[in-house]
Amino acid sequence: MKNLLTTDFWSGISQKALDWGINELPGIIILILALFILLKAAKYSVTRFKRLFLKRAEKDENIDVTEAEKRINTLSGIILGGTQITLMTIFIIMVLSKFGLNIGPLLASAGILGLAIGFGAQELVRDYITGFFMLLENQIRTGDVAIINGTGGLVEKIEMRTITLRDFNGTIHIFQNGKINTLSNMTKEWSAMVFDIGVAYKEDVDQVMQIMKETGDELQKDPEIGPDIIEPIEVFGLDKFGDSALVIKARLKTKPIKQWNVGREYRRRLKIAFDRQNIEIPFPHTTVYWGEEIDPLKLSMSQHSEQENQ
Repeated sequence: MKNLLTTDFWSGISQKALDWGINELPGIIILILALFILLKAAKYSVTRFKRLFLKRAEKDENIDVTEAEKRINTLSGIILGGTQITLMTIFIIMVLSKFGLNIGPLLASAGILGLAIGFGAQELVRDYITGFFMLLENQIRTGDVAIINGTGGLVEKIEMRTITLRDFNGTIHIFQNGKINTLSNMTKEWSAMVFDIGVAYKEDVDQVMQIMKETGDELQKDPEIGPDIIEPIEVFGLDKFGDSALVIKARLKTKPIKQWNVGREYRRRLKIAFDRQNIEIPFPHTTVYWGEEIDPLKLSMSQHSEQENQ
């Protein structure tokens, strides 16, 4: 009797395994093949788009190919990784259902766990999402000079979670991407140096503007500085009447991050040109008016006469 029950048990198990193999195993094999094909297709598509964007970057003269390649590689890696995780998750859920497991409670538990992790790591998630869109929109690149939350410096590193900035004094500042409120890029595509040149009220404004224009043109012809200047100097004209000076505004467009070097050289040459033409650059000073009754010269003369008479 015992042998009969054992035989029936194993025959039942064999029959169930055979039925499962006939009904479910082909589906699992198809799922594996579909996963393999989809993963290959995702990798091929991302690689194809990456090459396409790199070719476009190489054709654009205003884009740094090296930085563009870094940004494209970062974004393509993120997209490919996200796609692979999604496909693997769907595959595991479908395979578990093929084994007859009730995945409803599993999904509910995973949802609760994901919600808890999301609440606990919401700043981290925000940093990564913000970093992704900053890279996608090409807002800032390594090597740019930027002002982030009021702090200016050279961008040394851009990551998915943080941006590293080094200021003029060499101090490193690290900002979480999700906590960046203001971002000003001073060196994207082109840069500019704006000049507010003050001269004395007695000077001829047209003559001063002509000297400024000639100095800018000479600087653009310089073999060392000239290649860094994109366009001829723009002299906008008399901008305002200051307390002790007429302020004339001008601008020089330069290649990215070259504006400070060009600006220093332009100011040096302009000072030499002003000195050559006797153009006065005013500085703050105070004039004391004594009035007619207390004239310092008269007082000095009268005191000298009294001393001689004595």
